[in-house]
Amino acid sequence: MLKIACQEQLLPGETLQTKWEHATAAGYDAIELRGKGGLSFRDRLPELRRALADGVVMPTVCVDMPHFIGAFDDDLRRDAVVQMKSQLSVIAEIGGTGAQTPASYGMFSRRLPPFEPPRSAGRDREVLLAALTELGEHARAEGVTLFLEPLNRYEDHMVNTLRQAADLIAAVGLDSVRIGIDSYHMNIEEADPPAAVLAAGPWIGHAQVSDSNRLQPGAGHLDWPAWLGALEAIGYQGHLAVECRLAGDPGEAVAAIPAFLRRAAG
Repeated sequence: MLKIACQEQLLPGETLQTKWEHATAAGYDAIELRGKGGLSFRDRLPELRRALADGVVMPTVCVDMPHFIGAFDDDLRRDAVVQMKSQLSVIAEIGGTGAQTPASYGMFSRRLPPFEPPRSAGRDREVLLAALTELGEHARAEGVTLFLEPLNRYEDHMVNTLRQAADLIAAVGLDSVRIGIDSYHMNIEEADPPAAVLAAGPWIGHAQVSDSNRLQPGAGHLDWPAWLGALEAIGYQGHLAVECRLAGDPGEAVAAIPAFLRRAAG
């Protein structure tokens, strides 16, 4: 049975309870939360506890910060690790499964000038392995999972493909670190997205969905039956978390996504 989550900012309403009403009416099974910096996700605990008590299902949180665990600056990198530890602890407290982060976002691209990053590839790897190990150990202690998200080459220069993410995770050697795949980024980076899912199957822990143009599923050219079929083939049991921009009427677009994905899955 396909389980579909919607990121909270896409749903109408001022409270998670109201958003949940809209989500369930549209056929969603959960809400994916967003975790901003400044320990703001921790500060939301009273709100999250009330929502949990009211039956809102919140399995995952996606990071939403200005800097990340692969930052060039030591202080920013350290802060990102602290923020992610807090998000892992909070999602554990409300009964969730994990938190997703890329190595970085918008920090550097080898496809844009000056083309050569200020840190070597070897040092990139050292920095990421250290952060992933520390966060993986924290996630294991909390009983949740850290999901590393590969981004496309224009948004990150370090982790672009599922194979690169799997290589890092294998080096970390912790079951509490897995890949968080995103269909949009895969459409850019993977020559054959379904084949990439099959190859990385043992490492995949979470999945986010949007179409080839970053709009809602069905608004682009991604081969959804093939992509979803690959997830089914690897025995994926998690949610598909909708993370996208919206074409057309926002409410109608969000409401149509679960039915589209379930039709595509057959």
